[in-house]
Amino acid sequence: MKDLVVKTLDNDKAEDIVDINLSGKTSIADHMVICTGRSSRQVIALAENLSETLNKNGYKSRLEGCDTGDWVILDAGDIIVHVFRPEVREFYKLEKMWGVDFNPSDHNLYLSA
Repeated sequence: MKDLVVKTLDNDKAEDIVDINLSGKTSIADHMVICTGRSSRQVIALAENLSETLNKNGYKSRLEGCDTGDWVILDAGDIIVHVFRPEVREFYKLEKMWGVDFNPSDHNLYLSA
């Protein structure tokens, strides 16, 4: 499922996609995927399209935050996806909270070639 999530976000032009392995850190999920959309409209579109794609492939998901589009969270059970506007992502720094310093040069990012 993680590959489907990352591929869908990448195809939809999400930016700075990062996968955080949560194994041994929490029991809420196995992976957390964090990405950025350029605007509130794109944040909502990224999350809604990902939810539809997961549902079409037999995975259930829930969305929260689509009313404002600053930060949308998608809960797909084993994977939690956070889609942020750039300044909101910078403010909350989820990567740092989960013990990952976000520096694009230090991480494997999933970027379109």
